[in-house]
Amino acid sequence: MSEEFHRIKRLPPYVFAEVNAMKDRARAAGQDVIDFGMGNPDLATPKHIVEKLTEAVQNPRTHRYSASRGIPGLRRAICAYYARRFNVHLDPDKEAIVTIGSKEGLANLAMAITSPGDAIVVPNPSYPIHPYGFIIAGAAVRHVPMVDLTKFMSDLDRSVRHSVPAPTAVVLNFPSNPTAKVVDLSFYAEVIEYCRRRGIYVLSDIAYAEIYFDGVKPPSVLQVPGARDIAIEFYSMSKTYSMPGWRIGFACGNQKLVSALTRIKSYLDYGAFTPIQVAATTALNGPQDCVEHVRTVYRQRRDVLVESFSRAGWEIPPPPASMFAWAPIPPQFVHLGSNEFAKLLLKEANVAVSPGIGFGEYGDDHVRLALVENRERIRQAARSVRNFFSASGQALEEYERRRAVAL
Repeated sequence: MSEEFHRIKRLPPYVFAEVNAMKDRARAAGQDVIDFGMGNPDLATPKHIVEKLTEAVQNPRTHRYSASRGIPGLRRAICAYYARRFNVHLDPDKEAIVTIGSKEGLANLAMAITSPGDAIVVPNPSYPIHPYGFIIAGAAVRHVPMVDLTKFMSDLDRSVRHSVPAPTAVVLNFPSNPTAKVVDLSFYAEVIEYCRRRGIYVLSDIAYAEIYFDGVKPPSVLQVPGARDIAIEFYSMSKTYSMPGWRIGFACGNQKLVSALTRIKSYLDYGAFTPIQVAATTALNGPQDCVEHVRTVYRQRRDVLVESFSRAGWEIPPPPASMFAWAPIPPQFVHLGSNEFAKLLLKEANVAVSPGIGFGEYGDDHVRLALVENRERIRQAARSVRNFFSASGQALEEYERRRAVAL
């Protein structure tokens, strides 16, 4: 019996696996690895949210199956958030749905709206679920370089015109994971106008909309007049409220897309655990000073990272938003590519990062650093990087020697 299943064969080997295996071996050997690899928030969930979960879980009625589309109170809270943050007024019964994290929502929408052979346009580099959710669903993915935003519309147009069949949807993600790029409302307006003319859905991921550093709040695509005719937007509670392990998020916008996601979820799950949904409602409706605290912590870490790594000889552009820094590989290492550079950095400096190639081929000259270590650990990492760079000639010679032997 063949063990090569069709959908699995469409997925490439996990790019991060080799670096993760090295990291695990180093930790097992007692090495102190400073880990900027996974975007796994380290801050505690705010106390009032945890207390609401504790209160809700005491009620035995909440232990039963929940609703796959989300409890009404949370859907109302989602719409209230959109009204006060974006001045977008949504119908909680038709234009909002709760998801088990934004990743689940994106993947299930892909299954709901995609037939084998459909084409989807996705930026590159991009968060892996954006292309692979559709690849798993059987689609062909057309990549648009996410390198120079001034060229995005021309690249999008080229991709659409050369796509057979015509694309079903285009995926957007701003603030971007991994690049931290941001856009303004005029960018969204141009995309919406273009896609409306061509009958293309817009799927927007704004998981980092509240993690911004320079005073300019990232907009929602749904703020564009007429966007709800073609657009749906996904949001995650993981970063804004430090709730990654809770697995709670939502989607809202176009009724047809929300309905499609609702229908497929009705076959696949009974929704997130009700006490988690109750706590998420408290998060959205309650005091928001905890969000400002999260934003401040990431901004402080960003500033320390940029300043200390610059002194170490690694110039990293300060990200305007998100919890990531998108770092160009230093010139002396760029020929290695991001995967080999990440392995060398881990081996020589005990610093773990995510190879840019894991987010698409256009990311191979960068690595991603997640702001999940405290400021002192970031300074410690910078010192290790500086020492590594000062001896990089010897490290590169040893690397080339090993590679020659392997060949």
